[in-house]
Amino acid sequence: MLRHERNFDPAHGEPVECADAVRRLTARNSGPFTFHGTNTYLVGRSELAVIDPGPANADHIEDILRAAGPAPVSAILVTHTHMDHSPGARLLKERTGAPIVGCGTHRAARPLAGGETNPMDASGDRDHRADREMGDGDTLTVDGLTLTAVPTPGHTANHLAFALDEGDILFSADHVMAWSTSIVAPPDGSMRDYMASLDRLLERSDALYLPGHGGPVADPASYLQGLKAHRQAREKALLDALARMGASRIPEMVAEIYRDVDPALHGAAALSMLAQAEWLAERGLLHAEDQRGAPEMVVSLSSRLRPA
Repeated sequence: MLRHERNFDPAHGEPVECADAVRRLTARNSGPFTFHGTNTYLVGRSELAVIDPGPANADHIEDILRAAGPAPVSAILVTHTHMDHSPGARLLKERTGAPIVGCGTHRAARPLAGGETNPMDASGDRDHRADREMGDGDTLTVDGLTLTAVPTPGHTANHLAFALDEGDILFSADHVMAWSTSIVAPPDGSMRDYMASLDRLLERSDALYLPGHGGPVADPASYLQGLKAHRQAREKALLDALARMGASRIPEMVAEIYRDVDPALHGAAALSMLAQAEWLAERGLLHAEDQRGAPEMVVSLSSRLRPA
């Protein structure tokens, strides 16, 4: 179902027109979790809103200012507080004086369990502070264009998408991407919130998604349904593995379910499986027998699912 964008051209350093009054600049921070780099979007003509200035990379900030040309940057929008998205906002504010708008401070989706450490701790930008936080339905007008905040928690607790009302476009950041599924890693992320956010987007009628990494999603409704089906298939695989193996630690199940996947990716798979397990436990379909958190948590099928 997922589209691996082999032909995506990041055109590093060069603005790429995505739609009327919307251009993309991709930062030079390629990697296994960023694809070809973080996408920054410039919205407007005579004045600009800049969405997700990316990492603290001076060269990327220069690229943004060069692409802006004489048009002033009047607002800097941030979708969420990961180090590949938000630190550049502070650098751009220093150069332009524009306010930082959008998501609030970094926070976890749930408290740490006893003895648990946060494997995503280094990726969180805890220095981020917005001059104006945006909540559900809050709007920002730049150059006659209206950007509306659409909360989409799941990847992070503070994740926002932004709808460009005049173009039926949603800047979906890391919640929906065509090159990969979003990482949902507790305690920063929540599978419950992620799935609810997919359902919320399915109620909308946006015609085009412009994500935080990779190329556009041109048929959002069918793609969202595919993302839901993908997560549901992973959920079934987890339950099926528990039925075969009995009570197990998450790494043991990863080795079973992902036995044909490069072991170097098993750590990320364990975080995804923990998120899936927590969501199943919340619905009473799985029992957590050890609360030490990932990857030590031991899980088993709920009594309602065990064979008589």
